[in-house]
Amino acid sequence: MAELLRDAARAALAQTLPGWARADERDAITRRFVFADFSEAWGFMARVALLAEAAGHHPEWSNVWNRVDIVLTTHDVGGLSDKDVALAAAISALLA
Repeated sequence: MAELLRDAARAALAQTLPGWARADERDAITRRFVFADFSEAWGFMARVALLAEAAGHHPEWSNVWNRVDIVLTTHDVGGLSDKDVALAAAISALLA
């Protein structure tokens, strides 16, 4: 079961997950990904969907043409958890 992130882990997020930011209005992390066109954005979303399904942890996201916005939070525990950090790292690794 996931647990809310402790203060030390929260403080390290900028170093742990470059490109991700704390959401302003809730206990979550967010990132915007921009691609050359819709096909690249959609392909990225398909790869993320496979990661999310394998992890049993699904993002909140939206897509407009070449842009994908992702928000990660763990509803079961009411906020940011280790599951969010792990999925964010896996998503970032897709672009490495």
